[in-house]
Amino acid sequence: MATVRTGSRSVLLVVDFQVDVVKDGWQAERVGARIAQAVARAREAGVPVAWVRHEHDEMVRGSAGWQYAAGLAPADGEVCIDKKYNSAFDETPLEAELARLGATRLVLAGAMTNFCIRSTAYAALERGYDLTLLEDAHTTSDIDLGKGNMLLAKGVVDDLNATVQWLEYPGRVCQAKSVAEVGFA
Repeated sequence: MATVRTGSRSVLLVVDFQVDVVKDGWQAERVGARIAQAVARAREAGVPVAWVRHEHDEMVRGSAGWQYAAGLAPADGEVCIDKKYNSAFDETPLEAELARLGATRLVLAGAMTNFCIRSTAYAALERGYDLTLLEDAHTTSDIDLGKGNMLLAKGVVDDLNATVQWLEYPGRVCQAKSVAEVGFA
């Protein structure tokens, strides 16, 4: 069993909201605006913001597509993590940075819902963090499964929002809330 973290220190974690990641994202502009709202509210409340950025062979570090999407950028001194795997925790210094910040609760936003957001959410819970998924601040793209089958992005987003409401981990709080509803204090 994971060590349940005591305390009430939140960190807003913005995962992979990058130009190439969200170029075909469902309602990406609206979601980006919601993330920007969340970032502004977190900063105003004195809640740390941590930024995660994905890289791989088709999205090279430093390229235009690797940059954060328009309107989103880390402020001086905010944690910035680069990753190569779906979970923001795998082979990154994220957990050490969260410990340094005294984090006990992660407020999660970003992209892609069905890959990096889902795996980061589960990894956070498995490591003993409370989790609040910003239900209106994550997105993904439609996926063509072949043979006339499509996995629609809206359904994937709705699925994770519903799933998070029903997840139970001992000693942890797991919830999905809108940016307007979430408390950062």
